[in-house]
Amino acid sequence: MSAKSEEVSPESETSLTQMDVESLWHPMVQHKKYERNPPKRMDKAEGCYVTDSEGKEYLDGVSGLWCVNVGYGRKELADAAHEQLIELSYFPLVMSHSPAIKLAAKLIELLGFEGKVHFSNSGSEANETAFKMARQYHSQTGGTRRYKIISRYRAYHGNTMGALSATAQAERRAKYDPLVPGFLHVHPPYCYRCPFGKEYGSCNIECASSIENTVIHEGAQSVAAIIVEPVISGGGVIVPPDEYLPMLRDICDRHGILLIFDEVVSGFGRLGKMFGHQLWGVKPDMITLAKGITSGYLPLSATVTQQHIFEAFLDESDPTSHFRHINTYGGNPASTALSLKNIEIIETEQLAEKAAKMGTYLRAELSNLEDHPNVGDIRGKGLLIGIELVADKETKEPLAGEKVGAIVARCLELGTIIGRNSSTVPGLSNVLIIAPPLILTKADADLIVDSLKQALDS
Repeated sequence: MSAKSEEVSPESETSLTQMDVESLWHPMVQHKKYERNPPKRMDKAEGCYVTDSEGKEYLDGVSGLWCVNVGYGRKELADAAHEQLIELSYFPLVMSHSPAIKLAAKLIELLGFEGKVHFSNSGSEANETAFKMARQYHSQTGGTRRYKIISRYRAYHGNTMGALSATAQAERRAKYDPLVPGFLHVHPPYCYRCPFGKEYGSCNIECASSIENTVIHEGAQSVAAIIVEPVISGGGVIVPPDEYLPMLRDICDRHGILLIFDEVVSGFGRLGKMFGHQLWGVKPDMITLAKGITSGYLPLSATVTQQHIFEAFLDESDPTSHFRHINTYGGNPASTALSLKNIEIIETEQLAEKAAKMGTYLRAELSNLEDHPNVGDIRGKGLLIGIELVADKETKEPLAGEKVGAIVARCLELGTIIGRNSSTVPGLSNVLIIAPPLILTKADADLIVDSLKQALDS
């Protein structure tokens, strides 16, 4: 137990719990539950482990919210932020400062193309920025009104109104309609539950070719961009066939559409490469980054565009040609200074390579669960793995949500935190999600597998 926890009297513990229930609105939970059973309070963390206020330790198998890539307790990250806060605590990027300049240059170097970086605070804001840039780009280059954004069912792109409009998860969107017009949704590359009734190996990758049909029927001259995660994450860890992303790149090139990769989750080593799209050798026109950019230590996100997009905003004769969008805290000096140190850690410790290696090990160990009657499919890349649970292997009937929740709860009792794709598609919140810090060891991986086995057996 931490020194801080030891200093807290029982009365203070009771008071904190009461204040929590009375004052704090937690995300993604029905609060009637917390009236009966208040949430755990985490007091400290180190490496892959977090410790609650009662001193119990848990292996964090989902990296907070898929974001603590380098693990907890990195003093060098705290030091980088501390030193920058003393030197220059804040200044907006209508002017400039060194940490933002250096980080932008580093991101361009890592991506391997000429371009520009625009900073925000979160993945949602990075995607909002990308949508505005895409629409304005077409307005200033083609003379046509390209405004439609195509995304996939089950995908999550954020919680602000534009990003939520791109998000195609019915339970997330329920009761917030009407959302922003101009967003279209198509079927995902979901081989386990192929919406086209095909089997991989004997199909024509309809999950990609059908997107071109949507473009044609909507009118290509009305479509601004297609946004995809290289691997759909929160919607159930859906990994595309190898042909899929190259086919999307070709569709976009032939129809003059921008291809946006949402790498909020898959960036910074998660899939076994610095950026997920590098697994398929396909470059985006725009890429959005967050989460692992600071390993969750401070808020920061980025929208990166290729240079030809940026150059469309340089017409001085048009007073509206510049990007008329500002974010108070985007590119904060402390956040960008910390991000530079975070990327240095990822590179020097070869965490992307370790994620690939440990992902292979973890996936092999999880294969021992494939014969379990409730395990329908295990899939993933690097240290992003999904386990789809079913009531019947033959029919693929999804396991009931309360049973999936019970498995997650049992893993927590056993000292392992895992995730699930809750509040996504009605009746299909049946995928367990494993996305631990990239510093995961074999012993940690074994603990995850053992907890899952015990929870499934129970």
